[in-house]
Amino acid sequence: MYIDLVAHTPNPERVVASAARLCYSSMCPRDNLGSMTDLQISDFVAKLAEVGHESPLEHVTFTFVVDGVSRALSHQLVRHRIASYSQRSQRYVSEKEFDFVVPESILADPVSSKIYANTMVQIQKAYRKLSSLVPREDARYVLPNACHTSLIVTMNVRSLLNFFRVRCCRRAQWEIRKLAEEMLENVRFIAPNLFRTAGRPCEHGPCPEGDMSCKKKEVAGERG
Repeated sequence: MYIDLVAHTPNPERVVASAARLCYSSMCPRDNLGSMTDLQISDFVAKLAEVGHESPLEHVTFTFVVDGVSRALSHQLVRHRIASYSQRSQRYVSEKEFDFVVPESILADPVSSKIYANTMVQIQKAYRKLSSLVPREDARYVLPNACHTSLIVTMNVRSLLNFFRVRCCRRAQWEIRKLAEEMLENVRFIAPNLFRTAGRPCEHGPCPEGDMSCKKKEVAGERG
């Protein structure tokens, strides 16, 4: 898995804080944007989180390159609909030598590993044969969920917070959880105040999973 934060809104925390402040100020928008101190920005961002005023977060976006992940992951990722996605096409790009993701549970078991590897070899052979007989857009139907894919993903901060809340959870599927955790590390470096409480909800309050909880609640200051 490869993740790279390739672009983001300049001065993201200032933009969010200024947008929030504008709602309550008669100041000229241009003056409002430039007049805030770092402390004021931090306070405004914290206040937004406290009162649940999330619309100003939509003014800031982050763009990632994601590579070496499975189609199984990308099918989950695009369920987060308030985002922009560009994905490598299996219709136009040949997958004759496709790479694939191998889950740790399969790697850990020699019998499972052998079955998995042999299956991928057979699928590659079938795909190559089909590609010589039918259009590539039809040959791709034989490709597995494990097949590597590449994407460019853009989300605003509000969508990212939702994504991290759902996908950093221990109950999230392991591959997309790893993606979410690495994306969170990237954006926290750029905008620590905006993403201070991002991640699995149990780290900052009650678990929203109810009876489906993993029962491993972590509250800040009480982690084992």
